[in-house]
Amino acid sequence: MSAEPAVEVADLVVQYAGAMVLRGVSLRVQPGEVLALLGPSGSGKSTLLHTVAGFLAPSAGTVRLGGRTVAGNGRPLPPERRDLAVVFQNYALWPHLSALDTVAYPARRRGAGRAQARREALAIMERLRIAHLADRRPAELSGGEQQRVGLARALARRPSVYLFDEPTAHLDTHVRGVFLEELLARRRDTGAAAVYATHDAEEALGLADRVALLRDGQLVQVGTPQQVYDEPVDLFAARLTGPASVIDAPDGSGTLLVRPGWARLGGPVEAELRGVWFRGPHSDHLVRSPLGELLIREAGAPRHQVGARVGWTLVHGWPLAGPDG
Repeated sequence: MSAEPAVEVADLVVQYAGAMVLRGVSLRVQPGEVLALLGPSGSGKSTLLHTVAGFLAPSAGTVRLGGRTVAGNGRPLPPERRDLAVVFQNYALWPHLSALDTVAYPARRRGAGRAQARREALAIMERLRIAHLADRRPAELSGGEQQRVGLARALARRPSVYLFDEPTAHLDTHVRGVFLEELLARRRDTGAAAVYATHDAEEALGLADRVALLRDGQLVQVGTPQQVYDEPVDLFAARLTGPASVIDAPDGSGTLLVRPGWARLGGPVEAELRGVWFRGPHSDHLVRSPLGELLIREAGAPRHQVGARVGWTLVHGWPLAGPDG
């Protein structure tokens, strides 16, 4: 494994028409690592990926791939010469190629014969449940089917780095799971790194080795999924990574962040049950107490009706360092 980061951006600044979109972003992604970029629309996720890919030029800062400077030195390397597989929301399939030949194209570029490339492509398509689309051209595919063909084409590449811009946004739950399993298998088999932009916190936390939280073109926090979930730097970061309540600490020491699983019904703190939602494997309960409102999640069906007086117990809270900015 190379000692150099697979991707390194340093002090990256990107501007559109005088507006600053990325503001001094610095990140490293190691070989074999999956980094998720998590943030709301307009936070800079896609801009960062486009700059690493070479579709945008930075106003300042550098981009390095495998230790090689590819942007920021005055002589940017064009996208086709960067060892990347890119999957953005627009899959740009070739209209004259069948789905099978589209997925086989990366292997043909590596020098594989037509039959071998098609065998490799068909194996990937079978895993993504699209082998039955092999002979169809893009005009004969639905949007979701085109998306899966685009994903299969990316997985057929053998790059050092994958770049994904919300690639599963329109996939059903089952196909999304199959794709993510295949992506992780490719990472294990080849040591490729991946930078994966999403606005889905559950997807980011479940997929990534580390998560980078973005707001207004700046990094808010970078850490393991458990770190950014359990120890958010502020309320914005907390709510970006999942449901979060803010209450007064029982000892009066300040305010606490409480995740739905960090409190339980039953206990000394009295409250009114303001809302109940059955979610299938669990139920959510919104309680109002002298310490504030909070959401409590418990396994199974609800045990109380809205309006009931209940007790609750705080199991864990995370002290908030300050306002959410």
